[in-house]
Amino acid sequence: MKKTLYQISGQALVGNELALSPVDIIIENGHITAIEDNSGAPDCWICPALFNAHTHLGDTVAMDCSATGDLTALVTPPHGLKHRLLAAASRKDLVKGMRTSIKGMIKGGVAGCADFREGGVNGVTALKEASDGLSFSSVIFGRNGGEKCADGLGISSTRDVKEIERLVRDAKRMGKKIAFHAGERDSEDVDAALAYEPDLIIHATHATKKQLRQCAEMAIPIAVCPRSNWTLGVTKTAQKPPLHLMHKLGCTLYLGTDNAMFVPPDLFSEMAFVSTVYRLEPEILLRAAVQGSELTGESFFIRTGARANLFRIDPLKSALQFSRDPVTSIIKRVSCGHIVHNVFNS
Repeated sequence: MKKTLYQISGQALVGNELALSPVDIIIENGHITAIEDNSGAPDCWICPALFNAHTHLGDTVAMDCSATGDLTALVTPPHGLKHRLLAAASRKDLVKGMRTSIKGMIKGGVAGCADFREGGVNGVTALKEASDGLSFSSVIFGRNGGEKCADGLGISSTRDVKEIERLVRDAKRMGKKIAFHAGERDSEDVDAALAYEPDLIIHATHATKKQLRQCAEMAIPIAVCPRSNWTLGVTKTAQKPPLHLMHKLGCTLYLGTDNAMFVPPDLFSEMAFVSTVYRLEPEILLRAAVQGSELTGESFFIRTGARANLFRIDPLKSALQFSRDPVTSIIKRVSCGHIVHNVFNS
């Protein structure tokens, strides 16, 4: 097989520490084979690709519909508004909607997502069709039987789903990942979710300190979706979700955008919102926007031996050239229009 060699040079955010370093990155057959110091590297910024750790991309077909009511009326299965709209959508529109959302994420530096896919087996295959041919890693959490052909089982809440014990047991026997929505409305369903030792908890908006400590001790990552929490009215305070407490207790944080019906799957907008409302340190926030890629089995952080998933920003093409802190500027000011080049090998 013919070798493909590629070099990208600039000021790169290297490793989990996101240490800004002038380097040459050597990419061979889609993998980073060397990162070499280069004091003369150009001023462009090289950032690891982002990963949207919680989406419902099927909801694209119901984008910004007229919606009123509480969380139960809007998104709780099986009769929430979103489920009725999804059931009424044609497969053609469903696939087209998800594909356009994926293409939009790719333009925004996102090389993958973890999607809760409604619609059983047909829903899972629709998402696979939507991402076909794109350099994008979809980690799919299926429901209603869809977990059999997906990467994992996605449960809305222990209070909403029957026969959870059997579903989790069967999924684990098949070697599937397990993800639970928990703590979105209150803290009452968190303990029940943790009892199943899942691979991922979504939201934890109202989780208690004890529950968060347990997540940290069990090494269960938490995918937080603050814009969705505010949009759906499950929080009105920068204390929920308790991002600073999560970090202090040693929880692994992932960042997601949740329902495309209400919130665009745009991680730059998500990071800017969280930075403004929650005042989380830029490095912590950017790390959370990349670290969900661990769900794919290969993280997107820039390091030797990793699969190359990164993007390049040329600050000289905009006011970013006056930035004194690229990480802070990426969090607060960058949009898809600032990206000049993607290198995705998902």
